[in-house]
Amino acid sequence: MRAALSDTTVLSNFAHIERPDLLRALFSPLLVPPSVLEELKEGERRALIPKCSWDWLDVVVPTASEKMLAEELRKSVGPGEAEGLALAKSRNLLILTDDLDARQLAESLGLDLSGTLGCLRDLVKRSVLDVSAADLSLARMRERGYRSPVCSLRDLPLSPARREKL
Repeated sequence: MRAALSDTTVLSNFAHIERPDLLRALFSPLLVPPSVLEELKEGERRALIPKCSWDWLDVVVPTASEKMLAEELRKSVGPGEAEGLALAKSRNLLILTDDLDARQLAESLGLDLSGTLGCLRDLVKRSVLDVSAADLSLARMRERGYRSPVCSLRDLPLSPARREKL
């Protein structure tokens, strides 16, 4: 399994369907900066996302140089995304985000990236879910506010390069 670093968007989508465990099937370890864990807990306190166990996430505190990069990136994205991008850049990690600004910034930084659709696709590729179960998860995420460009994993673009960035 591959290590990855996630921002709040992908984690909250899987929390909305009460299946953050699916991410554990894809990534080891799954890292988050402290700001992302705080955003998740705040979302739970405000009942914006269901309460889930996040104790399996590895919280990574940015170094001084990573904090400096994150401060620079904060001009374009929020705190969780900025810290995540800085950590991913510094440590050569896959970044998981659905935030459009963060995705564009990740691409400009030359980072490997994925998001909720990419995770669902990989769960199917690894036979953790079949396509029907993945589509059901996607439908439930959409009902809870996830703005997906597709209604089914069968509708994903055919371009292999594009699929790798989902």
